[in-house]
Amino acid sequence: MAQNSARVAGRHFLQIPGPTPVPDRVLRAIDTPIIDHRGPEFARLARRCLEGIKSIFKTSNPVIIYTATGTGAWEAALVNTLSPGDRVLMVETGQFATLWKKMAENLGLKPEFIKTDWRVGADPRAIEAALREDKNKEIKAVCVLHNETSTGCASPIAEIRKAIDAAGHPALFFVDTISSLASTDYRHDEWGVDVSVGGAQKGLMLPPGMSFNAVSDKALAASKHAKLPKSFWSWEDMLNMNRVGFFPYTPATNMLQGLDVAIEMLHEEGLDNVFARHERFAEAVRRAVRAWGLETMCRDPKYYSSTVTAVMMPQGHDGDAFRSLALEHFNISYGASFGPYAGKYFRIGHLGDTNDGTILGALAITEMALSLAGVPHKKGGVQAALDYIAQAHAGPARAAAE
Repeated sequence: MAQNSARVAGRHFLQIPGPTPVPDRVLRAIDTPIIDHRGPEFARLARRCLEGIKSIFKTSNPVIIYTATGTGAWEAALVNTLSPGDRVLMVETGQFATLWKKMAENLGLKPEFIKTDWRVGADPRAIEAALREDKNKEIKAVCVLHNETSTGCASPIAEIRKAIDAAGHPALFFVDTISSLASTDYRHDEWGVDVSVGGAQKGLMLPPGMSFNAVSDKALAASKHAKLPKSFWSWEDMLNMNRVGFFPYTPATNMLQGLDVAIEMLHEEGLDNVFARHERFAEAVRRAVRAWGLETMCRDPKYYSSTVTAVMMPQGHDGDAFRSLALEHFNISYGASFGPYAGKYFRIGHLGDTNDGTILGALAITEMALSLAGVPHKKGGVQAALDYIAQAHAGPARAAAE
């Protein structure tokens, strides 16, 4: 009989920026007997989910639900609206923007990449300038990540919409919301987005394996003439079956049970409260990082993410080695680093079904791990975060008293 490794007591601190911990209530919903996916009970479930997810994207238009990770929903956005050889404008905000660009190339599209140093979000002025240079209006889509999970930089989607309009350009507007949806304010309809790509495993508090396309009328019209091949990803097939509460193939029945409950939980808390909670966590983490005398990957406050903070390592210290040490000694997982910055930072996820105490506990572990790893830093990061969170909770009452 193989010898087991020693048991680790207590809960694991999963501080990666997704998948995030799944709440017990969602787990219980997923852990239910399979139902007939062609029967009336399933149709009622599907209709609740298809209608409910619209409220999370803030759209009155259809949202298509795929049994796939967010990468699949990226592909669905492209193949349903574009044709071989189409030009698409993308922004190099980090690892995941780079992967989306590679996918576009693999599909036979012609992506044009606006370069950055990975330490900022997408600049609306750069997008406007690129579109103004496209005199013949050959660019068919602008693709942007609302939140670049690999760097902790967010992009101003409403401002980018205005930039596209200011350029007088007819390009479709695609936005990846995978690490921002249900955590950061997002408005598909109001911001004039044509396809919003989402995933279930972050703010929606579900396991990986479900993703979304929220689609505008303009995107649906484009899909009638798109020439890229598609079968599994076809919007038309999905929408035709969704209208009667079903799917064109076997759906992830129990994931839909979980999604139904997750949407319910988000509305019980109130979306504005959800967004404020995530902003509070993000600011607390950034204050801790500043107090430690360390630097965040995101170098401009206007691009700060509400869901993930990447922490730069001092010269001579490796982020992956630090992550390994922290996991071994303190049972905490941080997000990895990528690309030209591999080994130069680690990421603290602060999204999903989490609270002030968990975030403060994670920061306390981080401060201990920095000491154990011999990473140069100042003390007091946890105290700075604690003071901020206490102040944030006392703020409204204090203001009323004064």
